[in-house]
Amino acid sequence: MNKTIRHAAVFCMLLVLALLVRVTWVQAYDGKALAQNKDNRRNIVAQYAHPLGNIIVAGSPVTGSTKTEGSDLAYKRTYTEGELYAAVTGYSSQVYGATQLEGVYSHVLDGTDDRLKSPSDLLQGKHTRPGNVVTTLDAAVQKAAYEALGDTKGAAVAIDPKSGRILGMVSTPSYDPSKIAGQNDGEAWKKLSSGNDENKAMTNRAMRQPLPPGSTFKLVVASAALENGLYDSVDTATDSPDPYTLPGTTQVLHNENRSAPCENATLRAALKYSCNNVFAKLAVDLGQDKVKATAEKFGFNDDKLDVPVRAYESSYPKGMDKAQTGLSGIGQFDVTATPLQMAMVSAALANGGELAAPHMVSEVTSAGGDTLEKHKDASTRVVSERTAEQLRSAMVTVVEEGTGTNARIPGAEVGGKTGTAQHGLNNSKTPYAWFTSYAKDASTGKEVAVAVLIEDSGAARSEVSGNGLAAPVAQKMMKAALGG
Repeated sequence: MNKTIRHAAVFCMLLVLALLVRVTWVQAYDGKALAQNKDNRRNIVAQYAHPLGNIIVAGSPVTGSTKTEGSDLAYKRTYTEGELYAAVTGYSSQVYGATQLEGVYSHVLDGTDDRLKSPSDLLQGKHTRPGNVVTTLDAAVQKAAYEALGDTKGAAVAIDPKSGRILGMVSTPSYDPSKIAGQNDGEAWKKLSSGNDENKAMTNRAMRQPLPPGSTFKLVVASAALENGLYDSVDTATDSPDPYTLPGTTQVLHNENRSAPCENATLRAALKYSCNNVFAKLAVDLGQDKVKATAEKFGFNDDKLDVPVRAYESSYPKGMDKAQTGLSGIGQFDVTATPLQMAMVSAALANGGELAAPHMVSEVTSAGGDTLEKHKDASTRVVSERTAEQLRSAMVTVVEEGTGTNARIPGAEVGGKTGTAQHGLNNSKTPYAWFTSYAKDASTGKEVAVAVLIEDSGAARSEVSGNGLAAPVAQKMMKAALGG
């Protein structure tokens, strides 16, 4: 063999070797990334090649699948009473992806989760029947919340205080996920996702839109006052001038009801009449660090709250001066909360000071009913039993004699706290109306904690109040939870 042929042969061998190395690299290292690439059409074809698993409420599926025509995607997602459950299910779209429980459990619902597969399925790459997601929702509570909220812009959450099970979660206005499930739903998607849509129907207001909680936050400040020994009882008179001038300023803080007996009021009376002067001064006397520590025990400033959908962080700020700390004591300045967070406050107080981890999925199962994962109960001590007992007593006074009378349920123990929060520059827009509460039925042992936010009801500014707008919604939810 002459020199030229030998060099050509070596060069060809090097080319073959380079090709083999590249093929091996693509298959062994890049293969998985290419297979999982969002632009890989094969993935979406495989996902919708078979009916999806279901999301279950009270033993019945609220989702389904239907056969498509004229498409390489054989099935698309359907929803039973889609608007009622959208805040929980989210959507599964052939074009726009998946959110909420549909997104969190997408691999279970499309059958690609390895836990669903037998060893032979894994070896042969066979499609496996999809699994199901079993929620903690109470259908009656969910329906009561949705119907009571009606056409308002708002949200509501109900929690079982003992277990942390989310019994209801509604955000209004809602939307029907079926309308954006297919390939030809661009107009519906554009309408729902438009930045000019003030309704923001796809925003889950219940857990993903923190807003100023107003006077409902006074429960947290009262907890901090009792826990830190500033006052030893809800019936001890406080040192609270009325009106109260915020420290270092000339700003005078008045009460909504200027005739209410708020000067040096007890915590019980201050909650009953929602005395701003008392709670602003409490926050200043405690200092922002102590209020913040108590707020964080209830769940504020937690940016990793998964239920299992990730909730947005409710915030209690730091770095405030005394005047700002005073405003934070009445749920203003930069304090924000979701309805989920305020329901957690009432749930902890209803449960003797222990906060059970909130969750809306009880278990995930295979198609045959085998459990793949099950929620593990967990709880944390937020306040002492004595503090919780005293604040429950004061919350009952709010409902029986104070600003929360629209939440009463005959034959049940009901405690609550109303709130209105400023909205817009210099409170130029319609205020937010809040109500957080709990209810217990001694005869059955059933109990529930609820928070309701009315962001905009269309009512005149003078008609906006927690008792007038939010408490009736909470009352209907609590009544449904207790079996009424």
